[in-house]
Amino acid sequence: MQTRPHQRREISETMGRNPDQAETLLHTVNPEHGRHVKVISITSGKGGVGKTNAAANLGVALAGLGKKVMILDANLGLGNLDVLLGVSPRYNINDVIAGRKRIRDIVIQGPGGIRILASGSGLYDVTELSNGQKTDLITQMDELDDDIDFLLIDAGSGISENVMFFNTAAHEIIVVASPEPTTITDTYAQMAVMSQNHAQNRFQLLINSVTSEEEAKGVYKKLCNITDRFLNISLDYLGYILFDPDMTQAVRRQKAIVEILPESPASQCFRRIARGMAAAPSDMVSPKGSIQFFWKRLFQVA
Repeated sequence: MQTRPHQRREISETMGRNPDQAETLLHTVNPEHGRHVKVISITSGKGGVGKTNAAANLGVALAGLGKKVMILDANLGLGNLDVLLGVSPRYNINDVIAGRKRIRDIVIQGPGGIRILASGSGLYDVTELSNGQKTDLITQMDELDDDIDFLLIDAGSGISENVMFFNTAAHEIIVVASPEPTTITDTYAQMAVMSQNHAQNRFQLLINSVTSEEEAKGVYKKLCNITDRFLNISLDYLGYILFDPDMTQAVRRQKAIVEILPESPASQCFRRIARGMAAAPSDMVSPKGSIQFFWKRLFQVA
């Protein structure tokens, strides 16, 4: 259902006065909107731990289970999801904000049936968008909701404002780590900032490049020991990805490893985690689990 122009003006005016009322109004003018979308941010305390690879391969693995998946490349200014998967987006969010394209026009097809939404540098200026521009983006998201089960966000690394924007707006946060001591330290630091400054108290940990499940659980236990002592958060164990020499081959070929080498150790790990994500009870999703709601939260955070 499309929002009429006079309704958009009313929503825009309301957003300026009261974001909560705007939220109610958007759902009122879209009474048929009932699909729940799992919006999951994939982040890391530092770069180089395989976060983008995790986002890409989990997306393809979920699509292989029959799920409709979109990945938002929100690694602003440093995004390499398109390079990793061998695709070339012609347009991005900048074109939507400028009114040159609609959201559907900038979505591109990726491997395995996933779709990719390139943000470009447009969201660097999210705080500068007018209420009308914000409202237009939000209402255009209604065009995508019925086609998506999972929105995965490649949210960048570290504790910058842009990373916090996307992590705080998502329903769930997956933190990718590795066994390296510096990575463990940075992972803790990132969760501490999100907990203390942004009221985020639940995270899922994905440990990448381990030699065994035992090593992964050792990393998880080490982080739990620290977070239990100093942070009031829940840190769940999502799973692990085995170190796999074939990953280098997949990166060089600009392909997802789960697509070209489905029986490799890393692929089996990605598929195992994807099965768990797909089987998670729907009641774990926010009752306002829509892409519209994600963008509204993003703008309020900004």
